[in-house]
Amino acid sequence: MPAPYPFGETVRILRTGKSPGRGPRGQPLPGPDESFDLHGCVVTPRAETPQVGGSQQQERDTVIVGWTVYAPAGRPIRTTDRARIRGVDCDITGEPGDWGRSPFTGTRGVIQFAADRVTG
Repeated sequence: MPAPYPFGETVRILRTGKSPGRGPRGQPLPGPDESFDLHGCVVTPRAETPQVGGSQQQERDTVIVGWTVYAPAGRPIRTTDRARIRGVDCDITGEPGDWGRSPFTGTRGVIQFAADRVTG
């Protein structure tokens, strides 16, 4: 079944537009807000991979560091974007992956991206 998923979640993509210039002290001015919602996303927890042979692996500690999001195609996701998932602001980690079209059905696949919790 292609996205959007009827019981999926809404993920807010936080994007700041291009800076219109620089302020009196030479600092870039913030651009316009270009944020948008992605409806019908699948959101799954993503765990940190423990170091092989390390204490975390020996003790079987699992640390959830963020989410993997499967979003409907159609809106480009950038590595410079941020995502608000379940009220938590996250950085998009790595290049978002476009699953393209199915060679069997022609239906459009999802856009997959990793989102890490912002700390500090």
